[in-house]
Amino acid sequence: MTVPTIPAGWDRKFIKAVARITTGDKDTKDRVDSGLYPFFVRSQTVERINSIGFDGEGVLTAGDGVGTGKIFHYINGKFDFHQRVYLMHSFSEGVSGRYFFYYFSYFFYDRIMAMTAKSSVDSVRREMIADMEIMFPIDCSEQERVVAALSDADGVVAGLERLIAKKRLIKQGAMQDLLTARRRLPGFSGEWEYKSLGSVSAFITKGATPTTYGFEWQRHGVLFLRSECVGPLGLDLSQSMFICEDAHKMLNRSEVRSGDVLVTITGNVGRVVRLPAEFGFGNINQHIARIRVSSESSNGEYVFHQLSQQKYVKYFNSIVTGQAYPQISLRQVRDAVLPFPSLKEQHAIAAVLSDMDAEIQTLEARLAKARAIKEGMMQNLLTGRVRLV
Repeated sequence: MTVPTIPAGWDRKFIKAVARITTGDKDTKDRVDSGLYPFFVRSQTVERINSIGFDGEGVLTAGDGVGTGKIFHYINGKFDFHQRVYLMHSFSEGVSGRYFFYYFSYFFYDRIMAMTAKSSVDSVRREMIADMEIMFPIDCSEQERVVAALSDADGVVAGLERLIAKKRLIKQGAMQDLLTARRRLPGFSGEWEYKSLGSVSAFITKGATPTTYGFEWQRHGVLFLRSECVGPLGLDLSQSMFICEDAHKMLNRSEVRSGDVLVTITGNVGRVVRLPAEFGFGNINQHIARIRVSSESSNGEYVFHQLSQQKYVKYFNSIVTGQAYPQISLRQVRDAVLPFPSLKEQHAIAAVLSDMDAEIQTLEARLAKARAIKEGMMQNLLTGRVRLV
């Protein structure tokens, strides 16, 4: 990201001219679970500690690790920090600490990426921070207006994140109750029956890699799902590929359609999704098992919700083979046993849980929009492209 031309009424200075830069002297092992003060390590998670390494306003970022260039914290108070965490503090009179936090967190990752030929950064050198330029309104009240606008946007994002987390917990509780008969919906009673997945599904199968059979990947065509598409939060089509019609016909055994339940059987074993009504059809690779519920006494949506429980993820992971690349067999998937109430109760349970999923998805769409709005605000307000008068 190129820093734009400086607008009228703004200034530009190196960070070393507007703030002091230091690192902590603690290690991760120094954390205390119920410590009195925040402890900033190389993670977005803030730990606790009983020591005070600094008291005042500061901005912190990870000096190395997986969060390099992506983890930022603002604080004003007593705290301590890791020996590989950088702290910027003692901001000059013309620069607000909160404004610095927003500017630095928005531009720093692109700066360090521009300074390396690799696709990721192993560590941050002090001069990467010290020699970075920061652009800011000379009028401190304009900085305050920018901070207020971005803080409001942060509040909207944080509020939605909390609401989604709450809804997920509520759904988790509902799953634990409804899918185990701990709580029955009104009007339902009677014993549940245990059945294997193989007994309620058409032949459970898996796919293959088309290139093995001489087919090339296509820019368009039939959707091809890799194991990454079966994500921890649902179906992720951004990880999909395309194959030609001939490849799809040859690999017809692994065709998938709307309503199919997919389970990962290698790597991150036990992840599960159900293909939505609008999916249509596609194909899968050998790392995914396809479950197509066909029994007249079973509901596919109910099966999906059962398999989504953490206990089935743990079960599948308890029977994996292979240390370097964990995997389970199709037979083990077919032999997995689930409890089934009457078909009518299955429909009712699935409807309740699916309604909860729909509500969460709506909130997630609002969250994505709120994040996009904040991103646009930062791009405009931190460059002077849009001025707040």
